[in-house]
Amino acid sequence: MKFHIFTLFPNVFESPLAEGVVGRALKSGLIEIKINNIRDYSTNKHGSVDDYPFGGGPGMLLKPEPIFESIRSKVQDKTISEGSPLILLSPQGRKFNQKVAKELSQKEEISLICGRYEGFDERIRSNLATDEISIGDFVLSGGEIPAITIIDSVSRLLPGVISSIESAENDSFFNDLLQYPQYTRPAKFEGLEVPKVLLSGNHSEIEKWRRLESLKKTKDRRPDLLSKAHLTEEEQKFLDSL
Repeated sequence: MKFHIFTLFPNVFESPLAEGVVGRALKSGLIEIKINNIRDYSTNKHGSVDDYPFGGGPGMLLKPEPIFESIRSKVQDKTISEGSPLILLSPQGRKFNQKVAKELSQKEEISLICGRYEGFDERIRSNLATDEISIGDFVLSGGEIPAITIIDSVSRLLPGVISSIESAENDSFFNDLLQYPQYTRPAKFEGLEVPKVLLSGNHSEIEKWRRLESLKKTKDRRPDLLSKAHLTEEEQKFLDSL
């Protein structure tokens, strides 16, 4: 899968994308990441990419010309496939979650356009981007951290990127539930013991325990997720009994 990043701060991506799961996926060729500096496409002799908003107001807005030109040039030279998703990273977008990550993981390539300053000229949003995504209801300095977040989350779902698909399937949010509690050695630490079922070797009982613990934790911490989860009648009765 190919990720195309359009940003004013390319150096932000160097270390985060070189480490861990994403770094290994890059080295093995399972993903490609192309970073494009929007400032390289400025039409201004001073290299400026922002300007004051018409009608007044605080801050500066990203101008349309550099962003339009940066995308168009990559489409024209076939670096980006025509019709592939062009995603604006902004607080106004649909909220990113595991469902959106799965959706994006089915694409062959996506482009991520990182905002800065007070925002975008509206023509970028309405006449260039094909999608708009937010990673949460809070303010960041720009779209670079959301871009890293999306690349990491989507990459994990691609075949071969992590050691076992089971590992991804057990992550929190994969099935609209939080992950069950997990333990490792030692079995007893400072008087605190690992649940006996996990030491039993009975895999069907372990799976049942994990499922119920996952439901319990979700109801306690994120009950909003349960409305989307697929529950059996027995599981619903278990939740009602808590």
